[in-house]
Amino acid sequence: MSTTTTTTTTTSTTSSRTRPIRIGPRAATALILVTLIGIAAFGWPLLAHSQSGLSHSQDAPWLFAALLPLLVAVVVATLSDDGNMDAKSVAMLGVLAAVGAALRPLGAGTAGLEPMFFLMVLSGRVLGPGFGFVLGAVTMFASALLTGGVGPWMPFQMLAMGWFALGAGLLPGARRVRGRAELAMLAAYGFVGSFAYGTIMNLQGWVTLQGMGQGISFHPGDPVPANLARFLAYCAATSLGWDLGRAALTVVLTLTLGTTLLKALRRATRKAAFDAPVAFDSGVEVAQVTHQQQVQLATECDIQPPRR
Repeated sequence: MSTTTTTTTTTSTTSSRTRPIRIGPRAATALILVTLIGIAAFGWPLLAHSQSGLSHSQDAPWLFAALLPLLVAVVVATLSDDGNMDAKSVAMLGVLAAVGAALRPLGAGTAGLEPMFFLMVLSGRVLGPGFGFVLGAVTMFASALLTGGVGPWMPFQMLAMGWFALGAGLLPGARRVRGRAELAMLAAYGFVGSFAYGTIMNLQGWVTLQGMGQGISFHPGDPVPANLARFLAYCAATSLGWDLGRAALTVVLTLTLGTTLLKALRRATRKAAFDAPVAFDSGVEVAQVTHQQQVQLATECDIQPPRR
């Protein structure tokens, strides 16, 4: 029996399924920090007193607009420092961000139809919450450059889309739920998340608009419940149709293309072998394990398994 030693990437039967890219403690801390500051960026006008000087709604959004991209850059750097995003994952991030940026203009101005949302749902599901957040933010930044949509609203869009994709990565059953159950869960999340994205972005723009009707205008210094009631009326009157179109398209694309795209993303992730440890083993054992893995992967991918 040959005793030749060879190098291989070892994976167990259970870990042959796609494992989302992990986020370390520093990355998690940075994500929480950006989320807290993002909440403050969106919601500060609801808590500002009318005489505090913060009621000049044209000033503070620019301040936060300059701050948020720096925070997103910190998140990307922290994820890289933790060693969980290597060259392969950065390459996949670039490809998916480019595809998402190209998809966004396809439905621009057409009843809120934005096909990029279903891609963010599926990518976040397969690749995890940390990767999803970075992917959502980078995709929005790239699409803004592509369509000329750069403005004070862009950092808010980056943050909201990052949350949207991050939420998909936090859905339960990442290793267990498959098939129709997974598609139904992702479609439901895409429907609710599309409305949530539109509502959050409405909050950013609503406080800067003046001269609307008394029933839907923002009144600095008024009690929070009163302003929230006007905000809900504003959403129903201005963006409900757009959010419904976005949510419906996300559900349709998820149910029709979800199986194929999930399979492609998982296959690409397995080939990239994110976070796979390297170990030394005997040549005979390696051959046995490798063949077993090939048979299982071929079964999952619906292709002809290899012969010995």
